[in-house]
Amino acid sequence: MRTHQLPVADRPAVYIIHDNPEWIPPFAEALAAQGVEFVEWLLPGSTIDLSAEPPEGIFWSRLSASSHTRTDPHVKDYGRAVLAWLEAAGRTVVNGADVYELEVSKIRQHRELASRGFDVPRTAAAFGSGALAEAAADFAPPFITKHNQGGKGLGVRRFDAQAELDAVIADFGPGGANEPVDGITLVQEYLQPAEPFITRAEFIGGRFHYAVAVDVSAGTFELCPADACEIPGAGSAGGAGSAGAPFAQFTRRESITAETLLIRRLEALLRDLGIDFAGVEFIETADGRQVVYDINTNTNYNSAVEEAERAAGRQPAAARIAKVLADRLGEVTEAPAGAAVPAM
Repeated sequence: MRTHQLPVADRPAVYIIHDNPEWIPPFAEALAAQGVEFVEWLLPGSTIDLSAEPPEGIFWSRLSASSHTRTDPHVKDYGRAVLAWLEAAGRTVVNGADVYELEVSKIRQHRELASRGFDVPRTAAAFGSGALAEAAADFAPPFITKHNQGGKGLGVRRFDAQAELDAVIADFGPGGANEPVDGITLVQEYLQPAEPFITRAEFIGGRFHYAVAVDVSAGTFELCPADACEIPGAGSAGGAGSAGAPFAQFTRRESITAETLLIRRLEALLRDLGIDFAGVEFIETADGRQVVYDINTNTNYNSAVEEAERAAGRQPAAARIAKVLADRLGEVTEAPAGAAVPAM
């Protein structure tokens, strides 16, 4: 008979809290290669006993902003409940409750970035579709819309005239094809890249790992690097490489390093916010700006980029994550009872 209780290991382990099994295999393989015991906590359809103590180990939140688009629209609140239970019991949570609140709110991301002096897109938030046209009226076309609780490019559309938005306002309302799950739609200035790519900088254990250039020449706003997010034909409109081969949509950007000023500033930001794992997206614009616009705390990695890392003799991201989690688990299991474990 199937039990709805979340599974528990018989010794301290890494618990992966998530809502999408398709994103787990690369991390499961890397943890297994490290000899680290892990347990998946897939939240929909599960229960927790609030009178019980959580198991011993560390807990990695892999909950995403796009969870409501899959099996259950309430995953965000399941995640909040589990993280509150764990943190109240003093368990070590990697990318914990405060980080999750950042993941599910682009407004929070925008304000954290802007308050620390990062260049961010001019943005307005419309609470309900009735306010959307008015919010957009202050933006010179082209402008874009996006969902406050986003992920997977949710709600991201470009409009080249106010009339184009007016014609589809109903799509953003209750029951509409583009209705945001929290009712909040953002309007942002459109950023024209100097070259047809954006950059996604990956951070592991709060430290820079690598940067990936993401080809946007096909006009897509779906920039998730995981294979499960792949868009057929994406990246092919940017021209051809040597021998006429199409460019890959995701390629390592060698010119961005740990010494790049923006990267050092982003490391400080992640440290201040207690974020261990993140993918931060920025764009270098045609008018010379370097604009940071998205913090992904449920970050994924492109398999082609990861394979290229292995071929070059470098440690792929999933392997480095496994090592960080293994070290963190070791700190927890070796710490005396009641002792605080230092943050990563």
